[in-house]
Amino acid sequence: MKIALDPYMFRALPLTDVVRTAADLGYSHIELSPRPDFMPFFLHPRADDAKVAELKNALRETGVELSSILPLYKWSSPDETERQAAVRYWKRMIEVAVELECTLMNSEFNGRPERAAESEAAFWRSLEELLPVFEREGIALNLEAHPDDFCEVNDQAVDLVRAINKPWVNYLYCAPHTFHLSGDDPGADIASMLRYAGDKLAHVHIADSFNHKGSSGLRYILNPPGTPARVHQHLDIGQGEVDWDVFFSTLRELKFDGVATVCVFAWEERARESSSFMLERVSKELANQP
Repeated sequence: MKIALDPYMFRALPLTDVVRTAADLGYSHIELSPRPDFMPFFLHPRADDAKVAELKNALRETGVELSSILPLYKWSSPDETERQAAVRYWKRMIEVAVELECTLMNSEFNGRPERAAESEAAFWRSLEELLPVFEREGIALNLEAHPDDFCEVNDQAVDLVRAINKPWVNYLYCAPHTFHLSGDDPGADIASMLRYAGDKLAHVHIADSFNHKGSSGLRYILNPPGTPARVHQHLDIGQGEVDWDVFFSTLRELKFDGVATVCVFAWEERARESSSFMLERVSKELANQP
């Protein structure tokens, strides 16, 4: 099993310094997430040969490895122009992954929840173009349900991943999305959701979050009333309401042997302390897995 750092809180640093910072903190793996100078959100990658070489050298010098690369593109957009652009961006980022010798990428379903059927149709069109590229290049793919995507609920997302019917396409459970992944369940049965994923569970994102469904749905007051905004946090373990005893014990029960990425985003003023704390806790819970 690999414990990785999503270094988003360190994005103001040059990418080579991000790698060195991760090494200093004790991480042996990084999950490379969007950053403006290399892989922006929803835009064409900025990584050229020189930037890729710089990153490879930093990884080689520190001994840190890329566990995975996380691009975010509008590949399920009902707007065909956006979808086609996203496929082009994906193809370039797959090339970069190959150059970096990273054999795992993960992403979100994207699309629009109010246009779910159209978005899913766009998703399948994108997969028709991209799955052969992933397979040719030997790149595995993990997919997560994200709040405000066309697919937001755990079991539906797992079913969709299974429908792709490729052994190298698997599911990512994002713990800070727990209270969205549970759909209409106000309590969020983490154990059932993880067990439902079963042998397709290859990746987890680890950060805490509050239950936005608590207090009769009024844990947060959003204006205007009825706004479809999806609220969640990415906090240190223990600062929210995710049931970590159940989360970790179920992963041990399942003999989880994938990637566990620390993805706290809320504490940039104490990014080092947060990242160190999270590594210690996750290592304690999962380092001996499977």
